[in-house]
Amino acid sequence: MANKRKVLITGLSGIVGTVMRPALEERYEISSLSRRGVHGLPPERNFIGNVSDMESLWPAFDGVDTVVNLGASGGQSDPDGMDGSWDTMLQSNIIGCYNVLEVARQSRVSRVILASSGATANGYEWEEPYKTLVSREDVPMPDSWEMVTETSEPKPIHIYGVTKLFGEDLGRLYAITTDLSVINLRISNTTPVDAPQPGRSMANWQSHRDLQQLTVKIIEAPADLKFDIFWATSDNKRKFRDNTHAKEVLGYAPQDGAGWTPAE
Repeated sequence: MANKRKVLITGLSGIVGTVMRPALEERYEISSLSRRGVHGLPPERNFIGNVSDMESLWPAFDGVDTVVNLGASGGQSDPDGMDGSWDTMLQSNIIGCYNVLEVARQSRVSRVILASSGATANGYEWEEPYKTLVSREDVPMPDSWEMVTETSEPKPIHIYGVTKLFGEDLGRLYAITTDLSVINLRISNTTPVDAPQPGRSMANWQSHRDLQQLTVKIIEAPADLKFDIFWATSDNKRKFRDNTHAKEVLGYAPQDGAGWTPAE
């Protein structure tokens, strides 16, 4: 255990944290920072705190190599989803993101992985051909389409997506001006049910094992990868969130993908 990389995860008990946990627990010495604690971790690695309260973070960051910041308001674990209140998102997604990066910097953490979101670009789905690609209806699919890459124009349609874009740019600032490596993971459709569902999921599905693989590859990427943004998406037939960059930079090799229809 002493030789294992020490990885701290905020929001470990959420949907994405629950999906990631088995793979991370197998490879690393993981610890958790959460408001109520998580099951199955020893007390010395089960820290109680809130990302919006900087003072509560310090004990959890001591001696940590990598932080995976999943703690946020507005994601799939949030009862209000992306329509949560501004005040809540301000505390968790903006102040909380700053606190995590600043405590990580002062604690000499090597890398912070920020959970970004497909919500940074959901506005594309209001336009063709992407509107058709995410349709629940049995309609003809386009023959080809332009991919949405990590450098495409952001198109948020909720405050949640705006707060995730703030996190990406704050991470860029820290990567440029400090010793921290900051990697943003734009997590696509990941749910407790590890299978694509009709509608948006057919284009945006991210399988559990593909998300686990990608997260491990980011944690273990060379230290000279100072900043980047990666789409976390499986190889779906309707895919338009482009995971090519993750394949080229990290060697990401998705094992799963949704077909053209739920029946495939």
